[in-house]
Amino acid sequence: MGSLQLVGFVGPSVNWWALLPQIILLGAALAVLLVSALAPQRASTVFTTVTTLCAALTSFVVALGLWSDVKADGPSSSIASAFGVDGFSIFFTVLILIGLATTALLSHGYLDREEMDPPEFHALLLCSAAGAIVMASANDLIVMFLGLEALSIGIYVMIAMHHRRSEARESAIKYFVLGAFSSAFLLYGIALTYGATGSTNLVHIRSYLDAVVFQDQHLLMAAMALLLVGLSFKVAAAPFHFWAPDVYQGAPSPVTGWMASIAKAAGFAALLRIFFAAFASHDVDWAPIVGALAVITLVIGSVMAILQTDIKRMLAFSSVSHAGYVLVAVHSASATGTSAALFYLFTYTLMVLGSFAIVGAMGPDDEHPLSRYTGLGRSRPVIAIGFTVLLLAQAGIPTTSGFIAKFQVIAAAVESESYFIAGVSMVTAVIGAFMYLRIVMAMYVVDEGEEGPRPIWHWTTSVVVLAAVGFTIIVGLVPQFLIEFARDAVPVLVRG
Repeated sequence: MGSLQLVGFVGPSVNWWALLPQIILLGAALAVLLVSALAPQRASTVFTTVTTLCAALTSFVVALGLWSDVKADGPSSSIASAFGVDGFSIFFTVLILIGLATTALLSHGYLDREEMDPPEFHALLLCSAAGAIVMASANDLIVMFLGLEALSIGIYVMIAMHHRRSEARESAIKYFVLGAFSSAFLLYGIALTYGATGSTNLVHIRSYLDAVVFQDQHLLMAAMALLLVGLSFKVAAAPFHFWAPDVYQGAPSPVTGWMASIAKAAGFAALLRIFFAAFASHDVDWAPIVGALAVITLVIGSVMAILQTDIKRMLAFSSVSHAGYVLVAVHSASATGTSAALFYLFTYTLMVLGSFAIVGAMGPDDEHPLSRYTGLGRSRPVIAIGFTVLLLAQAGIPTTSGFIAKFQVIAAAVESESYFIAGVSMVTAVIGAFMYLRIVMAMYVVDEGEEGPRPIWHWTTSVVVLAAVGFTIIVGLVPQFLIEFARDAVPVLVRG
């Protein structure tokens, strides 16, 4: 008998420079918790906000360095090709860090006003942002799932932290139960993908599907369907959107903005990586289903939005409608459609965060009836103008970033000869515009002598709203720099 030879374990090489943005965010979260636990007095909101902003800024600088490396040397990967370092991952890293800094500023005054604990909130926010970056950068379905859970668990707890409101706890439970339900679909999809292709690595899946002709595709079709259902829950695409209105209404306004922007962006990042990059050779199988989802989402989102009387529920169904536009771009299954989706997500993130900044300043989160905004144009004209710009941008009015985003999405649908979907997109844009104009009319059309509302304003809210409005107008007038950034970020899978 031959002698048994022991072979030492050789782990995968790790590019720590590529992982530095997440490490910084998690380190900042641990620092906030450590200081708050050891400090003789309760950690101040200023300390936690500044720490979060510094972490976001430092990670942003690192992301720019990674972008420079990708431009010079091309995309790469780390941890046995499980983590991608390419234009796509850096695009979403930049977007998530902007959303992190914005949400930290929005929550600064809100946490003190609503008597919520700043250290726990900011630690959860930082961990949630790190999970979102992992989702966008993952080249492996298991790693992507871990990022999704890190993102989602932080959001569950941030919603429930508003302990004085039973609606917040109810929203957290609804989101948690349905989030677990969608995670089960996603895990089953991952398991069936492994069964059909022999791997959970997106690079290996792409290579396998390019090389093999299936005699029986039922297992692969079931895998793609389950993955699509699981991610549709996360991005609130109809008919898997039913959690969104109640959760958006009950959650604290800064958390609602985080869910509507960054959580949705991370979900679409995962969807694009899986379907456009890994399952690209089977686009004739999944593209029609995505197209049907897009049409249903557009119609339900725009029609239901005009039937609401609560601002947060209006914006929730508006968010559903925006998910439909991104799905239209995904349906085209082309580089043009993918870049249009990335552009849409970037511009939408700033618009929705600016909108929820104003919503959060309009008083307690118990309810936000449309009547609360009556006369805002008279009592606070500057705030009303900013809100008007952001709402009209979401409606797709020319000279705003929203118009360029919708135009690119519809152009991608026309390029792929999906004329019906392009027509539905244009019709639902007109229907959805009615909802935004209702809010604008309420702010400016008021009886003579009637006093408008007095928002609870904080200087950090002013910074966010000014930045969001400025970005919306600048991109609407000079969009080329963001268009090129989105084109350079179209995902490419790289072997480790």
